[in-house]
Amino acid sequence: MLAAQKRSRAEAPGLRSPPVLQNGDRLKSGEFLRRYEAMPELKKAELIEGKVFMGSPVSASEHGKQDGIIQTWLGTYAAHTPGVDLYTNTTLILDSDNTFQPDGILCFTKGRQGQSRLDPMGYVLGSVELVVEVAASSESIDLGEKFDVYARNGIGEYLVWRTRDKAFDWFVLENQVYQSQLPDARGILRSRCFIGLELDVAALLRLNATQVIAKLQRALRTSAHAAFARRHR
Repeated sequence: MLAAQKRSRAEAPGLRSPPVLQNGDRLKSGEFLRRYEAMPELKKAELIEGKVFMGSPVSASEHGKQDGIIQTWLGTYAAHTPGVDLYTNTTLILDSDNTFQPDGILCFTKGRQGQSRLDPMGYVLGSVELVVEVAASSESIDLGEKFDVYARNGIGEYLVWRTRDKAFDWFVLENQVYQSQLPDARGILRSRCFIGLELDVAALLRLNATQVIAKLQRALRTSAHAAFARRHR
Protein backbone atom coordinates (compact mmCIF):
# COMPACT_ATOMS: atom_id res chain seq x y z
CA MET A 1 0.00 0.00 0.00
CA LEU A 2 2.79 2.40 0.89
CA ALA A 3 4.43 1.94 -2.53
CA ALA A 4 1.26 3.29 -4.13
CA GLN A 5 1.44 6.30 -1.82
CA LYS A 6 4.97 7.21 -2.88
CA ARG A 7 4.22 10.02 -5.29
CA SER A 8 7.74 11.20 -4.74
CA ARG A 9 8.52 14.87 -4.32
CA ALA A 10 12.14 13.90 -4.97
CA GLU A 11 11.36 13.23 -8.63
CA ALA A 12 10.26 16.80 -9.35
CA PRO A 13 12.34 18.55 -12.04
CA GLY A 14 15.39 20.32 -10.70
CA LEU A 15 15.51 18.50 -7.37
CA ARG A 16 18.56 16.41 -6.50
CA SER A 17 17.84 12.82 -5.50
CA PRO A 18 18.00 12.47 -1.71
CA PRO A 19 20.54 10.19 -0.01
CA VAL A 20 19.61 6.52 0.23
CA LEU A 21 17.74 5.65 3.41
CA GLN A 22 19.90 3.48 5.67
CA ASN A 23 19.08 1.39 8.72
CA GLY A 24 20.14 3.36 11.80
CA ASP A 25 20.04 6.81 10.17
CA ARG A 26 19.16 9.63 12.56
CA LEU A 27 16.56 11.86 10.91
CA LYS A 28 13.49 13.99 11.40
CA SER A 29 10.16 12.85 9.97
CA GLY A 30 10.19 15.19 6.98
CA GLU A 31 13.62 14.05 5.77
CA PHE A 32 12.79 10.42 6.53
CA LEU A 33 9.71 10.60 4.31
CA ARG A 34 11.62 12.44 1.56
CA ARG A 35 14.17 9.61 1.37
CA TYR A 36 11.57 6.87 1.79
CA GLU A 37 9.41 8.23 -1.01
CA ALA A 38 12.42 8.15 -3.33
CA MET A 39 12.84 4.38 -2.75
CA PRO A 40 9.69 2.69 -4.13
CA GLU A 41 11.41 -0.70 -3.94
CA LEU A 42 11.60 -0.42 -0.14
CA LYS A 43 8.57 -2.16 1.38
CA LYS A 44 8.81 -1.04 5.00
CA ALA A 45 10.84 1.38 7.08
CA GLU A 46 9.91 3.25 10.23
CA LEU A 47 11.29 6.21 12.14
CA ILE A 48 11.27 5.44 15.86
CA GLU A 49 12.50 8.14 18.24
CA GLY A 50 14.47 9.68 15.38
CA LYS A 51 16.17 6.44 14.27
CA VAL A 52 15.46 4.50 11.06
CA PHE A 53 14.44 0.85 11.37
CA MET A 54 14.19 -1.23 8.20
CA GLY A 55 11.66 -4.06 7.86
CA SER A 56 12.93 -7.64 8.01
CA PRO A 57 11.73 -10.54 5.83
CA VAL A 58 8.17 -11.57 6.69
CA SER A 59 7.34 -15.16 7.60
CA ALA A 60 4.00 -16.63 6.53
CA SER A 61 3.81 -18.80 9.65
CA GLU A 62 4.79 -16.10 12.16
CA HIS A 63 3.30 -12.99 10.57
CA GLY A 64 1.50 -13.39 7.26
CA LYS A 65 -1.30 -15.71 8.39
CA GLN A 66 -1.82 -13.83 11.65
CA ASP A 67 -1.90 -10.50 9.85
CA GLY A 68 -4.56 -11.84 7.50
CA ILE A 69 -6.79 -12.87 10.41
CA ILE A 70 -6.38 -9.52 12.16
CA GLN A 71 -7.18 -7.57 8.98
CA THR A 72 -10.28 -9.71 8.37
CA TRP A 73 -11.42 -9.08 11.94
CA LEU A 74 -10.88 -5.32 11.73
CA GLY A 75 -12.29 -5.12 8.21
CA THR A 76 -15.47 -6.93 9.21
CA TYR A 77 -15.98 -4.46 12.03
CA ALA A 78 -15.32 -1.40 9.85
CA ALA A 79 -17.65 -2.70 7.11
CA HIS A 80 -20.52 -2.93 9.61
CA THR A 81 -19.83 0.32 11.49
CA PRO A 82 -20.53 3.65 9.75
CA GLY A 83 -18.06 6.42 10.54
CA VAL A 84 -15.13 4.06 11.15
CA ASP A 85 -12.13 3.65 8.82
CA LEU A 86 -9.59 0.83 8.61
CA TYR A 87 -6.09 1.49 7.25
CA THR A 88 -3.67 -1.42 6.81
CA ASN A 89 0.11 -1.03 6.64
CA THR A 90 -0.25 2.73 6.26
CA THR A 91 2.21 5.43 7.27
CA LEU A 92 1.25 7.11 10.55
CA ILE A 93 3.02 10.38 11.40
CA LEU A 94 2.93 10.91 15.16
CA ASP A 95 5.53 13.65 15.69
CA SER A 96 8.80 14.93 14.24
CA ASP A 97 10.75 11.89 15.50
CA ASN A 98 8.21 9.11 14.95
CA THR A 99 6.72 7.90 11.69
CA PHE A 100 5.37 4.36 11.94
CA GLN A 101 3.74 1.84 9.61
CA PRO A 102 1.52 -0.28 11.88
CA ASP A 103 -0.19 -3.41 10.62
CA GLY A 104 -3.63 -1.98 11.31
CA ILE A 105 -5.23 1.35 12.24
CA LEU A 106 -8.88 1.73 13.24
CA CYS A 107 -10.11 5.30 13.57
CA PHE A 108 -13.16 7.48 13.28
CA THR A 109 -13.81 9.00 9.88
CA LYS A 110 -12.57 12.55 9.38
CA GLY A 111 -15.14 15.18 10.32
CA ARG A 112 -16.85 13.00 12.89
CA GLN A 113 -15.42 12.11 16.27
CA GLY A 114 -11.88 11.32 15.18
CA GLN A 115 -8.70 13.14 16.11
CA SER A 116 -6.69 12.15 13.04
CA ARG A 117 -6.67 13.25 9.40
CA LEU A 118 -4.93 12.49 6.10
CA ASP A 119 -2.25 14.77 4.73
CA PRO A 120 -1.97 15.58 0.99
CA MET A 121 0.21 12.48 0.46
CA GLY A 122 -2.38 10.22 2.06
CA TYR A 123 -0.42 9.64 5.26
CA VAL A 124 -2.29 9.54 8.56
CA LEU A 125 -1.61 12.41 10.97
CA GLY A 126 -2.48 12.55 14.64
CA SER A 127 -3.77 10.34 17.40
CA VAL A 128 -5.80 7.51 15.93
CA GLU A 129 -8.07 5.57 18.24
CA LEU A 130 -6.66 2.05 17.86
CA VAL A 131 -3.47 0.49 16.49
CA VAL A 132 -2.59 -3.19 15.96
CA GLU A 133 0.88 -4.66 15.53
CA VAL A 134 1.63 -8.29 14.65
CA ALA A 135 4.98 -8.85 16.36
CA ALA A 136 7.36 -11.70 15.62
CA SER A 137 10.91 -10.41 15.07
CA SER A 138 9.77 -6.87 15.97
CA GLU A 139 8.43 -7.73 19.44
CA SER A 140 11.17 -5.89 21.36
CA ILE A 141 10.41 -2.72 19.38
CA ASP A 142 6.62 -3.01 19.48
CA LEU A 143 6.63 -3.45 23.26
CA GLY A 144 9.58 -1.13 23.82
CA GLU A 145 10.10 2.18 22.00
CA LYS A 146 6.82 2.00 20.07
CA PHE A 147 4.86 1.25 23.23
CA ASP A 148 6.11 4.45 24.85
CA VAL A 149 5.62 6.57 21.72
CA TYR A 150 2.05 5.40 21.18
CA ALA A 151 1.18 6.20 24.81
CA ARG A 152 2.85 9.61 24.65
CA ASN A 153 0.91 10.48 21.49
CA GLY A 154 -2.47 9.51 22.91
CA ILE A 155 -3.24 6.32 20.97
CA GLY A 156 -6.20 5.11 22.99
CA GLU A 157 -5.90 1.37 22.41
CA TYR A 158 -2.80 -0.60 21.41
CA LEU A 159 -3.04 -4.27 20.44
CA VAL A 160 0.01 -6.51 20.02
CA TRP A 161 -0.12 -10.11 18.81
CA ARG A 162 3.14 -11.74 19.99
CA THR A 163 3.10 -14.64 17.57
CA ARG A 164 6.21 -16.47 18.80
CA ASP A 165 4.93 -16.33 22.39
CA LYS A 166 1.39 -17.29 21.29
CA ALA A 167 0.09 -14.34 23.29
CA PHE A 168 -2.10 -11.30 22.62
CA ASP A 169 -1.91 -7.99 24.51
CA TRP A 170 -4.67 -5.37 24.54
CA PHE A 171 -3.60 -2.11 26.18
CA VAL A 172 -5.92 0.79 27.00
CA LEU A 173 -4.58 4.26 27.74
CA GLU A 174 -5.55 5.51 31.19
CA ASN A 175 -4.05 8.76 32.53
CA GLN A 176 -1.37 8.61 29.81
CA VAL A 177 -0.30 5.10 30.89
CA TYR A 178 -1.19 1.84 29.14
CA GLN A 179 -3.08 -0.69 31.24
CA SER A 180 -3.23 -4.31 30.10
CA GLN A 181 -6.77 -5.64 29.72
CA LEU A 182 -7.69 -9.17 30.80
CA PRO A 183 -10.23 -11.34 28.95
CA ASP A 184 -13.59 -11.89 30.67
CA ALA A 185 -14.73 -15.27 31.97
CA ARG A 186 -15.54 -16.39 28.40
CA GLY A 187 -12.11 -15.38 27.12
CA ILE A 188 -13.33 -12.24 25.33
CA LEU A 189 -11.53 -8.90 25.02
CA ARG A 190 -13.53 -5.79 24.08
CA SER A 191 -12.69 -2.33 22.80
CA ARG A 192 -13.65 0.57 25.02
CA CYS A 193 -13.73 2.97 22.08
CA PHE A 194 -15.39 0.85 19.38
CA ILE A 195 -18.53 -0.77 20.76
CA GLY A 196 -18.98 -4.26 19.35
CA LEU A 197 -15.31 -4.85 18.54
CA GLU A 198 -14.87 -8.11 20.45
CA LEU A 199 -12.14 -10.72 20.22
CA ASP A 200 -12.18 -14.40 21.13
CA VAL A 201 -8.55 -14.59 22.23
CA ALA A 202 -8.28 -18.37 22.47
CA ALA A 203 -9.68 -18.78 18.95
CA LEU A 204 -7.29 -16.16 17.64
CA LEU A 205 -4.27 -17.87 19.15
CA ARG A 206 -5.42 -21.16 17.58
CA LEU A 207 -5.60 -19.30 14.24
CA ASN A 208 -9.29 -20.18 14.07
CA ALA A 209 -10.46 -17.30 11.89
CA THR A 210 -13.96 -18.77 11.52
CA GLN A 211 -14.58 -18.63 15.26
CA VAL A 212 -13.00 -15.19 15.62
CA ILE A 213 -15.32 -13.72 12.99
CA ALA A 214 -18.37 -15.62 14.28
CA LYS A 215 -17.89 -14.08 17.74
CA LEU A 216 -17.46 -10.63 16.25
CA GLN A 217 -20.57 -11.00 14.10
CA ARG A 218 -22.63 -11.87 17.18
CA ALA A 219 -21.41 -8.67 18.83
CA LEU A 220 -22.28 -6.70 15.70
CA ARG A 221 -25.89 -7.88 15.96
CA THR A 222 -26.38 -6.47 19.47
CA SER A 223 -28.47 -3.42 20.30
CA ALA A 224 -25.37 -1.76 21.82
CA HIS A 225 -23.53 -1.88 18.50
CA ALA A 226 -26.64 -0.74 16.60
CA ALA A 227 -26.91 2.32 18.85
CA PHE A 228 -23.19 3.05 18.47
CA ALA A 229 -23.45 2.80 14.67
CA ARG A 230 -26.43 5.17 14.59
CA ARG A 231 -24.50 7.78 16.58
CA HIS A 232 -21.65 7.73 14.07
CA ARG A 233 -23.53 7.75 10.78
